[in-house]
Amino acid sequence: MHWSEKIASRLIDNHPGQQTFVCASGISPSGHIHIGNFREIVTTYFVSRALEKAGKQVRFIFSWDDFDRFRKVPVQVDPSFGQYIGRPYTQVPCPYGCHTSYAEHFEQEFEEALQAFGIRPEFIYQSKEYQSRRYAPGILHALRSRGEIYDILMSFKTGKASEADRAAFYPVSIYCADCGRDSTTVHSFEEEKALLTYSCACGHHSSLSVPEADNIKLQWKIDWPMRWNMEQVLFEPGGRDHSSETGSYNVASVISERIFGKAPPMYEPYEFIRIKGSFAKMSSSSGNNYTPDDLLKVYAPENILFLFAKYQPGAAFHIGMDEDVLRNYTEYERYRKAYDSHTLTDDLRAAVELSLIDPMDDNTPGFGPVAGLLPLIHFDRQLLLEIMTRNGEKVDVKRLEQTAERAEYWVKHWMPQKLVTVNTRRDDARYETLEAHERGWLDAFCRLLRAGGMEDEPLMTEIYAICYDEDKKRMKNNQKRLFTLIYQLVLGRETGPRIPVLIQAVGMEKLLALLDF
Repeated sequence: MHWSEKIASRLIDNHPGQQTFVCASGISPSGHIHIGNFREIVTTYFVSRALEKAGKQVRFIFSWDDFDRFRKVPVQVDPSFGQYIGRPYTQVPCPYGCHTSYAEHFEQEFEEALQAFGIRPEFIYQSKEYQSRRYAPGILHALRSRGEIYDILMSFKTGKASEADRAAFYPVSIYCADCGRDSTTVHSFEEEKALLTYSCACGHHSSLSVPEADNIKLQWKIDWPMRWNMEQVLFEPGGRDHSSETGSYNVASVISERIFGKAPPMYEPYEFIRIKGSFAKMSSSSGNNYTPDDLLKVYAPENILFLFAKYQPGAAFHIGMDEDVLRNYTEYERYRKAYDSHTLTDDLRAAVELSLIDPMDDNTPGFGPVAGLLPLIHFDRQLLLEIMTRNGEKVDVKRLEQTAERAEYWVKHWMPQKLVTVNTRRDDARYETLEAHERGWLDAFCRLLRAGGMEDEPLMTEIYAICYDEDKKRMKNNQKRLFTLIYQLVLGRETGPRIPVLIQAVGMEKLLALLDF
């Protein structure tokens, strides 16, 4: 049973008779939403899919925590944006001048990327929820329970509690009505009138009515359980940083039960994802990240979903843009074919099933062959189609173009060492180093080229026969050596595409000019 199905099964067992299962996730739009954040939403997505598969109704919500404070200027944003630190993300201008706010820019960027994966949650924008005053009852309840909340928070800390600190504790942040920042201090709360009095570092002093205010926000560890209660959340994952013994989830769970009277949702901690070769945590502010858009330029969305589905949430893994791309594609293509032929085991079958977006058939071109061929033909799409459809083979033209676009981007931006070129002249010096029998192999290969007229498989049979030896192991080594010689003399390297593809890509005349000594 796949891990998402196990979680769904536990949820169903824990909530017999439940009509709708609310599954939640959320991210703060602090910058480009990276692939580490993506694990938050995709974990919820997979569990939602498993619940639906079990015949349950699901409300899949995603909260944009865009009423959080702007804490730090990311490396890709103009340093002058430091002037907006302390304001909510919705009150910071768009750093690129194309959206109404900082929050909207990064929210829309991520939402558009999610469409490629078929992930369509119900988006909740916390700035709108707070400013609509929907949370006013929860805020008032937290303020009236601030002493108990203080005690809970201190029970998770090593420092000593004090009556003075307890009396001065308020579980809210206030964005100043004058400067818009949260550099404010709450001085008092009149319960009967529901009035808060505060001052700001900018010099502003004010009192405000909690039920009518649109600039109050609960602190994170109180905000989270308040929203669990408002939305009746039954499942939500969280990163390792929230999952320690004294982490946000455990603190929020106690507050949820004791203050808001609701059992916390089932929680699934997930591990961080790292960039291959880097030990640093992915971060929106540092620029040390891949976004879903970055990966989608190289990977098909199905490959990315499978990568997340095959690992348990608690398993760490890295993502690289090097040869790992070929390995990941080859693995997925192999499993996808096995899935279609009903030969996969339960976990892998479920992981592939969760990755499915569009149907794929035998006419879908493999990424590896396309990536190996494109540089050789100078990324000529028409010639690529002609080569891929040789011998009457059928190819899905749309998928071929998508694969070629990703392969070209990968080679040019991440793997320039794969930019192979055909030699411009015969390599006489290398030919002079060959043994007599090796020269004989090349002569026989050239005779086959001149004869022409053979389809791929008969041609390969004839090429293999050039190196015949009664000792099968020696014959296999001879064949490998012949192919290496051909690639060296034609491409100046020891590897290349299958020989029939090489012939069509380079052309008969050019091959003979390079191989016929």
